[in-house]
Amino acid sequence: MTKKKQVEVETPQMEQMVVEAPVVKEKPQLKKDTWEIKDRIYLVRNATPVMFKVASRHTKNKPLLYFDEKTSMSRELRYATNQNSCFVDEQKGVATLGHIIFKDGVLNVSRQHQALQKLLSLYHPQKDRLYYEWKPETIAKDELHDIELQIQALNLAKSLDIDQLEAIMRVENGSEVNKLTSKELKRDALVFAKRNPALFLELSQDDTVELRNFGIKATEAGIIMISKDQRSFEWSSNGRKLFNIPFDEHPYSALAAWFKTDEGMEVYKNIEKRLN
Repeated sequence: MTKKKQVEVETPQMEQMVVEAPVVKEKPQLKKDTWEIKDRIYLVRNATPVMFKVASRHTKNKPLLYFDEKTSMSRELRYATNQNSCFVDEQKGVATLGHIIFKDGVLNVSRQHQALQKLLSLYHPQKDRLYYEWKPETIAKDELHDIELQIQALNLAKSLDIDQLEAIMRVENGSEVNKLTSKELKRDALVFAKRNPALFLELSQDDTVELRNFGIKATEAGIIMISKDQRSFEWSSNGRKLFNIPFDEHPYSALAAWFKTDEGMEVYKNIEKRLN
């Protein structure tokens, strides 16, 4: 009995197919419309005329156009009381033209007149030049910032020592500070901090202000002096020159900068001992 020969049959290998996942394009996010429907008030800049008229339509002699960046075209503007848009190319049918008139420098536009509001607030080329929109929330924000700045400056003026206040007030009042008592100086510093808080804070952080004041006090005390030609500082005792004042620079500003050098720092320490 013959054995059957076993024939090996190769099983074909299936090629693995790589299926790429479809690329899903993200939908561009639409910008949220921030326009708020509300009553709006417009004011004439720097004046309160009894009657003030603003251009309300485009003419050959007085163009009223808005450049649209999306289309790179200038679009004609026109205020029509019976239309929902202030753009001529979006208006349909017969347009009833309206006038834009401020009375006693004020124009109140109710929420029902959206075309006029958008013309005045968004597209009119004379906005912020001849008139502006009154925004109480922006004014309140600015006033809050000013009040906080005043508080910061007043607290600082109250905490600084008398020498630092003298340095700051010398910038404001010059040599008049020499005639003030410590209480008068503190009072004037508080008044200055309240009136101009930003400048007071700036001067308090400027180290050259104290160095300038130090140099002036040293000169007034007769420890150092400016040469007759105003070109250098010298020791008053022997006339030995300390350093040359750079051309077109204020003498005491130059002295303050020189005090920061190695040589100037040694002189500063010497003068400090004499002043004390």
